[in-house]
Amino acid sequence: MSDRNTGGSSFGRAIAKSISAQVTKLTTFLSPGERAERRKSRQAEVIERAKRMPPKGWKPGQAYIFDQQDAEDSATVLVAGNGAGARDGAASSIADQAAPDSKRPRKLPKPPKRPRNYNPQGRYNGTAAKRPPIVLTRRELITRNSLAVLSMLILGLVINVFFLGNLQHSASQQQLTNAFRVQLSDATAPVNEGDYQKVLLPDGAPVAIIDIPAIGVHEVVVEGTNSGTLKAGPGHRRDSVLPGQAGISIIFGRAAAYGGPFARLQELVPGDQFTVITGQGESTFEVLGLRYAGDPAPPTLKAGAGRVILESARGTAFVPSGVVRVDAQLTSKVLPAGVRQTTFASLRPVDRELATDTSTVWALIFALQFLILVEVALVWAYVRMGLQRTWVVFVPLFLLSGLLVADQVTSLLPNLL
Repeated sequence: MSDRNTGGSSFGRAIAKSISAQVTKLTTFLSPGERAERRKSRQAEVIERAKRMPPKGWKPGQAYIFDQQDAEDSATVLVAGNGAGARDGAASSIADQAAPDSKRPRKLPKPPKRPRNYNPQGRYNGTAAKRPPIVLTRRELITRNSLAVLSMLILGLVINVFFLGNLQHSASQQQLTNAFRVQLSDATAPVNEGDYQKVLLPDGAPVAIIDIPAIGVHEVVVEGTNSGTLKAGPGHRRDSVLPGQAGISIIFGRAAAYGGPFARLQELVPGDQFTVITGQGESTFEVLGLRYAGDPAPPTLKAGAGRVILESARGTAFVPSGVVRVDAQLTSKVLPAGVRQTTFASLRPVDRELATDTSTVWALIFALQFLILVEVALVWAYVRMGLQRTWVVFVPLFLLSGLLVADQVTSLLPNLL
C-alpha cells in the first residue's frame, strides 16, 4: 500500500510540476518584455531581408555584393582558393578593397534597389507573382451582380436620353421630312384626322412642318401626343384642328430629351412670327404672349379665326415643374377646318400634358428578362471560359440589353420631358 501511495503521489507531483512549467512559459511568452523582444527580432529580420534583396535588373546567375561583409567574405574565399603563398593581383585588389585599414580610399557599394517583380517566395523570372484567386461568398456574388445590373441600367438610361435619343430624333425627322415632301408633291397630305382615303391617321404620321426662326426650330409635326410619339418630334393633339384652319390648334413638344425641339419656347416674345406648312398650304402666325398655369388666357377666339398653342415642360431640364404655353394668332388666310373624330372628352389620358404611357410595360418586362438572361449567361461564361472571352462576347450583349431596358423606361417618363 505504501508503494502504491508513494508512486501515486510522485505521479501527481510530476503532473503539477509540468503544468507549473507550462504556465510559467505561457506567462513569460505573453509578458510585455518578451513581446517587445519578438517585435524587435521581426523588425531586424525585415531590415536584413530588405538589405539582401537583389538590385534592379538582376537575373539568375549574375553575381553581386550585398554589403561590406559580403565583400570581405568574397575576398577570404578567393584567397583560400589560390593557396597561402599564391595570392595573385585580383585577390590582392579584392582583399585591399575589403580591408578596413587600407590606405587606398574605398567606396562602399550603393544599397541594392527593390526590383518591381520581387517575389520573396518565388523566383526572379521577370514576371509578377500570381496572386491567389479571390473567392466570394454567395451574398457577395449576389451583391456584385445586382450592382452591375443597376449600373448598366443607369448607364443605358443616361446614354439613351442624352445621346442615342438625339440620334433617334434626327433619324426620325429625316424620314418624316422625306415622307411628308412626297405627300405634298402628290397632294395626299392630310387635312383632317384621316388621310386622303378617309382612314384614321396613326400616331406618328406627319401632318405639318413648323418653322420658328426666333428659336431655331424647323421640325416635322406628327399626329399624336403620347410619350412614344413625341420621341420623333412635336406632336399635334388629335382633338384640335390643324394649324391654319379655323379654330384652335395645339402642338406639344419636348423640352429636353430627344432633341428638345421646344427647349427654348420660353424665349419667344410677343410679335415673333413663325410659319406652319400643311397639306392646305403655308400659314403665318404671330406670337401673342407666354403664359403659365394660373395666368389669364387670351381673349376668346372669334368665329372664323385661327390660333395655335405651343406647349412644353417648364422648369429645369428633366425635372419639369409645370407647363408653359405660347399663344399665337393666325395672320394669314384662314383655311377650312377638316372633320375631327376625337373630341376633348374622348381624348386619351396619355395624350394630355405631362402624361405617362404605361401601355408598353409588357415590352419593359421582356427587356428586363433579356437583361437577366444575359447576366446569368455572363456569370456562367466567366466561370467556364475566363475573363477575356467573356469580355469579348458578352459586353456588347450587356450594353444592348441595358439600352433596350432604358428605351422602355423613357417611355414611362412624362411626354413633355
